[in-house]
Amino acid sequence: MRRLGLEEWFAMAGPIASGNLLRYGQSKITQVERFEADLARKMGATHALTTTNGTSALISALAAAKIGPGDEVLVPAYTWIATAITPLAVGAVPVLVNIDESLTVNPQDLERQITPQTKAVIVVHMGNAVCDMDTVMAIARKHQLLVIEDAAQAVGVRYKGRRVGTIGDAGIFSFNAYKNMNSAEGGAVLTSDQQLFVRARMYHDCGDFNRGADTFNEPAFIGFNFKANELQGAILNVQLRKLDPYLDQLRRRRAIIASALKSGNGFRITPHNDPADACSFSLLFEREEDAKTFATNRGVSRPYDNSKHLFTNWDSVLSKRAFHPRMNPYDWAARPIDYSLERYAPTLDILARTCKIELGARWPLPVVWAYAQWLAKRLPAPSAPQVTKEDVALAA
Repeated sequence: MRRLGLEEWFAMAGPIASGNLLRYGQSKITQVERFEADLARKMGATHALTTTNGTSALISALAAAKIGPGDEVLVPAYTWIATAITPLAVGAVPVLVNIDESLTVNPQDLERQITPQTKAVIVVHMGNAVCDMDTVMAIARKHQLLVIEDAAQAVGVRYKGRRVGTIGDAGIFSFNAYKNMNSAEGGAVLTSDQQLFVRARMYHDCGDFNRGADTFNEPAFIGFNFKANELQGAILNVQLRKLDPYLDQLRRRRAIIASALKSGNGFRITPHNDPADACSFSLLFEREEDAKTFATNRGVSRPYDNSKHLFTNWDSVLSKRAFHPRMNPYDWAARPIDYSLERYAPTLDILARTCKIELGARWPLPVVWAYAQWLAKRLPAPSAPQVTKEDVALAA
C-alpha cells in the first residue's frame, strides 16, 4: 500500500483554501488538468482523462470504443472482478481467457476464444507483471479487435521500453490505496486516439462541462458522472513525482530476492514478459502442497487464496444475474457463455502452485537481503532419490 505524507497534505491546502474543489468552473489551470497533462506526457500518450476510480475508467474506455449489447469482450480469468463486470456495464458480456505462467493472459487461449461476436480484448497487467503485448497486439490486429489495457495494478511499469496502458488502443489506471499511485480512490483513461478520448470524456461527464471545439464531430450522447475532484488532482500531482523512484525501489529489491531464490528443485522463478524491467516476483512450484507450505512464510502469498481476484468467486458474474431481468446482457448474447471450472483448469492449476513475494519497497536494502536469505532457507529441500528394485538388483 502506498502511503501519503506531508507533501500530499500540503498540496491539498491550495484547493481547500480556494473554496472550489471541482475540476471545472475555474479561470486557472486546475489541479486535475495539470495532472492529466503531466500524466499523458510521462506515460507517452496523447490524452489522459482522470476519473473517480479504475472501474469507471474502464467503463468509460469501453463506451468510448463503442462496445455494447451483443458484443463479447475477452477478459483474463485472473484479475480483479471489476475487469469482468465492466463489459456488463455497457451491455456486452465477458468471455474468460486462461492465463499462462506469467500470471497474465495466455495469448494462445485468447486467440482460441475469439468468435464473430468478439469486439475487444481487455488485457490485465497483474501485480506489476506485464502481458506479452507483442503477441496480443498481433492477434488483435489480425482479427481487427480493439485492445484495452487494464494497467490498474501496474501504473508506470514498462514493457520493452513503453509504459503499459499506452500500447493498446486505450489503457486505464487505478489510484486506490493499494496501487503504485495512491489518492485513496481515482483512475485514468489513456489513449492517443482523439475520438476515443472525446467519447470517454463525454461519457464520464453527463453534464458535458468540457464540451468545446475539440469534439472531433462527435454528437452528444448520454453519459454518467465519473469526474475527479481537485483534492484527488492535488494528491496525484505529488504521487506522480514519486512514481518512478518507487518503481526503481521495486526493481532493485526484486533483483536481490531473485538472486537468493534461484530456480531449484521443485520450483522456479515465474517467467516474466520483460525480465529486464521486472518489478514483481513470484515462484512457481511443481506441487501445490509445496506452494501452500511456502505461503505460510511472512510476506508470501498464493494468488489462489485471494478470492477477490479469482473468477471462481465472482458470484455476480457466474450467476449471470443483473439488477433487473430485462437489463441482463447475457440475454442479448448470440450464444451461451461457459464459465465452467473445467474450461479454466489451467488457470486454477497455475495459481494454486504460485507464490507471490512481497518486495518491501520501504525496507532498507540490507533488510531485503536478509529477508531473501531467510526465505531461501524455507524453500523445499531437494527430494531424496527414490531407490527402486531395479537399482538394488543392479547394485548387487
